[in-house]
Amino acid sequence: MSQPPENDQQIQEKLSKVRHLILDVDGVLTDGRLYFDNQGNEQKTFHTLDGHGIKMLQQSGVAVAIITGRRSALVEKRAHDLGITRLIQGREDKYTAFLELFAREAYDLEHIAYVGDDYPDLQLMTRVGCPIAVPNAAQPVLERALFVTKREGGLGAVREVCDRIMQAQGTFEAALAPYIAR
Repeated sequence: MSQPPENDQQIQEKLSKVRHLILDVDGVLTDGRLYFDNQGNEQKTFHTLDGHGIKMLQQSGVAVAIITGRRSALVEKRAHDLGITRLIQGREDKYTAFLELFAREAYDLEHIAYVGDDYPDLQLMTRVGCPIAVPNAAQPVLERALFVTKREGGLGAVREVCDRIMQAQGTFEAALAPYIAR
């Protein structure tokens, strides 16, 4: 089965409704490879484009959360540095983790975007209004995504998603304005 063709009008409409962006880590915020030094310490590489995109998206009024199957102090630090307060680690049951994150808050699944790359992400991707995949995702994930980013996970894919959400919501130019010389 191949990935369905993108319908830009449908994508724009769904992105315009997004109030929460939820991200996986390995394969989305990172390139998916696991790095360990000789002492067994884990290392992760995050892209600065993604980080700044997340900050801009949050400033535009869209909340960002992370749900990841692995547990890492590096992810906790990265989330803290980006102002992401909703973080659940060590959970492959992504939908149950999502329900825990939003237990005290009303939400509409149509207003939630999720970026994933592997089978555990399907639990949430098949329920939210805006499921998004990175191009290096597993085939079943690609087939169920509303759209697939052009950039790969860990290489600016999240920034692409953030920009597209802000463009669909009409907040991109205002977010970009402080960086443009007058």
